[in-house]
Amino acid sequence: MDIEPGVRERLELIERRYEELNRLLADPEVATDYHLVKEYGQEQAELEPLVQKIHLYQQAEGELAEARSLLEEELDPEMRAFVQEEIARLEEEGTKLIEEIHLMLLPKDPRDERNVIMEIRAGAGGDEAALFAADLYRMYTKYAESQSWPTELLSVNEIGVGGFKEVILKITGRGAFSRLKYESGVHRVQRVPITESSGRIHTSTATVAVLPEAEEVEVQIDPSDLRIDVFGASGPGGQHMQKNATAVRITHKPSGIVVACQSERSQFRNRERAMDVLRARLYAMKEEKRQREEDARRRSQIGAGERSEKIRTYNFPQNRVTDHRINLSVYNLPDVLEGALDPFIKELIAADQRRQLEELAA
Repeated sequence: MDIEPGVRERLELIERRYEELNRLLADPEVATDYHLVKEYGQEQAELEPLVQKIHLYQQAEGELAEARSLLEEELDPEMRAFVQEEIARLEEEGTKLIEEIHLMLLPKDPRDERNVIMEIRAGAGGDEAALFAADLYRMYTKYAESQSWPTELLSVNEIGVGGFKEVILKITGRGAFSRLKYESGVHRVQRVPITESSGRIHTSTATVAVLPEAEEVEVQIDPSDLRIDVFGASGPGGQHMQKNATAVRITHKPSGIVVACQSERSQFRNRERAMDVLRARLYAMKEEKRQREEDARRRSQIGAGERSEKIRTYNFPQNRVTDHRINLSVYNLPDVLEGALDPFIKELIAADQRRQLEELAA
C-alpha cells in the first residue's frame, strides 16, 4: 500500500499549502480583505477533502507499521492470527485510500459541468446513413431523458425517408459534458436497409461531435465579423416560415464557420440558437488550440465518416454494440438505442481515469 515517491512529494506540498491557507485565513489583516478571504477560502475548500483523505491514509499507514512490528514479538498463536488479520485489513484499507487519493489528484476538466451542444451528421452510406443519424438523435434524447436533462432541437436538415443529414441539439444538465464527451467520433451501423430487397447487410456511418456550451463572456464575437442571412425555411412547417423568412444563417468570416437554424418560427429565436452553436464551435476551437500548445498533439473530435473509421459499431444481425476504444461489447442493441448508454460511459470514464493515473505515476 505504498504511495509512489513522486506522488508522496506532491501530497506533502498540498498539506503544506493547506496549513498555510489556514494560517492566512486566521491572519487579521487578511480577514479585512474580502477578495483574499474569498480566494483563500475557495482554495482551502477545494483542498480539504483531499487533505482529509491524506490524513486517513497516514493513520492507516501508522497503524499498519505498528501491527507489523508486533509480529516481531513473541505472540501466542491466537494473538498472532489476530494481528495478521488486522494487517490484511489495514493493507486493504490503505490500497483503497491510495486509489481514492490518486483519483482526487487527477486534473478536473473545467468543462465537465457544462451543458452540451451535440451535432450529429450522416456520413458514408446515403439514405441509410441519414436514417442512422436519426436513430442516434433519438438514442441521445432518450439517454438525456433518463438523466432528467432537458433537450432542445437547435437545427435539423431532414431527408424524405425520415432521416437527418444533420441535426443539432442542446442538452441541459449539470455534468452533461462529463458523460457525453466520450460520444464524439464516428459511429458505424451494420444492418439490412429497409430498401434492400436481397437482404444484404450494409455498413453506414454517422459522426457525432459533442461541444461544451460556451458563455458569451468566454467567446467574444465581433458583430462586424458576422454575415447574417435570413431565408425561408424548408421541411415540416416550412410553408408557414417561408412567407416570413424566419430561418437564419450566420457566417463567422474569420473562421469560416457557418451555422444555420430554422427550427423556430421566430427569426429572433433562430438567430439566438445559431449564436449558441457558433459560440460552442469557437470555444471548442479555442480549447483545441490550447490543448495542442500544452501537449503538442492535436485531438480531433470526429473523423471524416469513412466506413473504416469508428469508435462504436451497432451490428443489427448480431444484436451487438461494440465500443472499439475499450473493447466492450453488449448484446442488447435495442436497449442501447433506447438510451441505455451507461455501461459504455462508465467504462469509458474508468479507462480515461486509468490512463491519467498511469501518466500521474510516470
